[in-house]
Amino acid sequence: MNKKADYTRWIKTEAKRLGFMSCGISKSQFLEAEAPRLERYLNQNFHGEMQYMENHFDKRLDPTKLVEGSKSVISVLLNYFPAEQQISSSYKLSKYAYGTDYHFIIKDKLKALLEFIQTKIGEVEGRAFVDSAPVLDKAWAAKSGLGWIGKHSNLLTQQVGSFYFIAELIVDLELEYDTITTNHCGTCTKCIDACPTEAITEPYVVDGSKCISYLTIELKNNIPTAFKDKMDDWMFGCDVCQDVCPWNRFSTPHNEPLFNPHPDLFQMTKNDWEDITTDTFNKVFKKSAVKRTKFAGLKRNIDFLK
Repeated sequence: MNKKADYTRWIKTEAKRLGFMSCGISKSQFLEAEAPRLERYLNQNFHGEMQYMENHFDKRLDPTKLVEGSKSVISVLLNYFPAEQQISSSYKLSKYAYGTDYHFIIKDKLKALLEFIQTKIGEVEGRAFVDSAPVLDKAWAAKSGLGWIGKHSNLLTQQVGSFYFIAELIVDLELEYDTITTNHCGTCTKCIDACPTEAITEPYVVDGSKCISYLTIELKNNIPTAFKDKMDDWMFGCDVCQDVCPWNRFSTPHNEPLFNPHPDLFQMTKNDWEDITTDTFNKVFKKSAVKRTKFAGLKRNIDFLK
C-alpha cells in the first residue's frame, strides 16, 4: 500500500467536497527563488506603509519556521467570482468583498480539512493560513501546480482565470507533491496597459504603493493628490488587471451562498454612496471585508473620487 498516494488522494477529495475549487501540494521547504524577489520588493519600498511586510522575513520564506517539523504545504483555491455585478453608475467595490469576509469562511473549511486529516490518518500537526500570517500564498500555490504567476503578479489558472482566494494548511505529514505548471501569459500585456495608476512597473513587478487596492484599503493616511482622477471610480480594492485578463473569460460564478452580497449593494448609485450613513454601511457590509476600512475609510475613498 502506497500510504503517501492514499493520503494525498483522500485530502484532495475532501478539499473538493468542502467546496474548494482545487487543491495542490508542495514540499515544505525554504523558498529559494522568492528570497531575492522579496528583498528587492522591500528595498524599493513597493510595500508602501505596509510595515508588517518587513517583519518575519525568514518565516515568509520558510514554512518550517511557522509549523515546526512541517513536511507539506497544502494549497487550496476558493472561487469568489459573482453571478451578478454592480450597476455601471456606481462607485466600484472589488468582487472579492461583495459578501461575507472570506477569512472566516476559508478558516472554517481549512479547520474541517485538518480535522478530517487527523481523524482519517492519525496524529498530524498543522496550521491553517488565510492571508493573515507571513505566508507567500501565491508562491506556494504556483509551486503546488495550481497555476502560474501572471504579469500582474496574481495567480492564473487556464481553466478558471484568477477570481479565487488562496489559502494553505501546513502539516507535518509527508505527501505526494505536485509539479509546477507552465506560464501562459505569452506576449499579452493587457494588465500592464490597463492599470489606471501604472502600478505594474514591468511584467511580474507591482509597485504596491501605487496599487488602487493599497490606496483604498491599506493606506491609512490621505490618498496622495497625484492619484486624483486615476482611480477609475474604485472605492474599495480594484479588479482592473483581472477584468482585462483573457484567462478570466473562463471564470464561472461561485456556489458559496455566504459570498452573495446584501441585496442593497447592487442598487446603490454614486449618489447613494456619497450620502452613505453609518447605518447603511453597517447593514450592507455587516460581515464584509469592507469593515476593514471602517466607515471613515470608505467615506475618505468616496470623497476622493467625487
